[in-house]
Amino acid sequence: MSPLVITLLIVGGIALLIVIAYVNHMVENSKLEKARQKADLNDRIRRCLDVSEKMPGQLMSAALKLLLSRLQLQLSERLLPLDKGNAGLKDRIDELKAMVVQGESIPVNNAPQPILNEAKAKDVRFLLENLHALITGSAQIGLLPANEGKHWLKQIRQMLVQLHIEFFGNLGQQALQQNQPGQARLAFERGAQYLRKQPEPGLYQAQLKHFEEQLARANALVLDKAQPLADAPSELTEGLKNLDDDDWKKKNIYD
Repeated sequence: MSPLVITLLIVGGIALLIVIAYVNHMVENSKLEKARQKADLNDRIRRCLDVSEKMPGQLMSAALKLLLSRLQLQLSERLLPLDKGNAGLKDRIDELKAMVVQGESIPVNNAPQPILNEAKAKDVRFLLENLHALITGSAQIGLLPANEGKHWLKQIRQMLVQLHIEFFGNLGQQALQQNQPGQARLAFERGAQYLRKQPEPGLYQAQLKHFEEQLARANALVLDKAQPLADAPSELTEGLKNLDDDDWKKKNIYD
């Protein structure tokens, strides 16, 4: 075998190895990309379901429930080609189609959840942040038109304000019930300040007026609680009486 043939065979073998390595690399990249897409879609679906099921009833509307169901359906349909053997996914797609076709007649079974403490307020705020991320991400990948995405981002801001109104209002009422007017005053004052700082404070005039009325009531209770009873003895009043008596006696002696 001539040196030229041997050289060609060696070069051909090296080229073949390069092609095989490149093909393997492309296959691995394709597998990794599919795995990444699958994980991303599953994560979005999970977050949609989480928000849909856990959002307090006072913040969940039929329109929002429909939106979340629609997004789940679109995400699930994108996931199906990457997870063809998932029978449960196919059943879930059928369920979602039946829900979406109902439009805003879709059932909303979320129970109201009073926002009574900071921990609960943080939980609900986290759900709203999740919803914000879902809307933004869905617009970026083409699941939501831009104008619809902007509409829902505005709705989320209003839901966040509603959360704060309920939180500060409940804190203030609890403090009043526990005979802590100072704490109630702080809660109502924070609520009023929060509403005044909103970009469109005119939307919340009724709620602001209510906070201001509650604040005035709490202020009156603080002042009333701080004022000693007129006929209640105290070291100060006794001291003043003694001082008056001493002055009167001294006056009589020197007179």
